[in-house]
Amino acid sequence: MKDWITDYIERQKAAHDSIPHDQVADLVTLFAKALQEDRQILVFGNGGSAANSSHFATDLGKGSSDAIGKRFRVISLNDNVSWVTALANDHAYENVFSSQLQNYGKPGDLAMSLSVSGNSPNCVKGLQWAKDNGLTTIALVGAKRGRMAEIADHVIVINDTHYGRVEDAHMGICHLICYAFMEKPEIAK
Repeated sequence: MKDWITDYIERQKAAHDSIPHDQVADLVTLFAKALQEDRQILVFGNGGSAANSSHFATDLGKGSSDAIGKRFRVISLNDNVSWVTALANDHAYENVFSSQLQNYGKPGDLAMSLSVSGNSPNCVKGLQWAKDNGLTTIALVGAKRGRMAEIADHVIVINDTHYGRVEDAHMGICHLICYAFMEKPEIAK
């Protein structure tokens, strides 16, 4: 077990080391612009990526907003279970994000989706709707990249295909964005 743990941690470090610093800095700039322009930020994913989306919306909406004294308008599209299940039941599960984006998204807003495979049909469809309707699109994906990497305006690829390691690195990116505002609040101006 000890060897397995050592190997896992080494591979986890490699996944984190593949986070592209310049691209994360670009995202911080995008989020600062969204804040200044009072844009909506819509985040979504499935499974562990849904949890990361919720966590990110909480940290950005509360922690980052408290630190800078101005509120990010951010929502995780995963968090209204009644709405997600109604859309899945009455339409199709692949429409649970694109349908919500039709209610919330406006040109100039940000749509960010997280997916290890980059091919989750509901995330692909959500990003495509966002792109087609003038939202700035962001995809955090794993090494397989998938369709999301082809659609999104801004793509960050983690160089691994292991779900746990990629999801951990994606949450690391989300924390980098949030803590940039918490620890350097002057960037919000």
